[in-house]
Amino acid sequence: MLVEIFKTDVGQVRVAAHIVQQLSQHFPDYRINFDLEDCDRILRIESRHTIIDSKQITRLMAGLGYACTHLLK
Repeated sequence: MLVEIFKTDVGQVRVAAHIVQQLSQHFPDYRINFDLEDCDRILRIESRHTIIDSKQITRLMAGLGYACTHLLK
């Protein structure tokens, strides 16, 4: 399983749910969730079969109006 972690500026549960919905439309094979209680407001993406396109995730988040920084392992 591949996992990528991103730091975001998302602060509300309803906004996080909307973003998950939007990202899931672009990446239906990814498992996507937020941990808004973490100080970095983590966006976590998992994939079992495909490489996770971190740059595209960052671009889509910016298009939705939110900062998103890929945290390297």
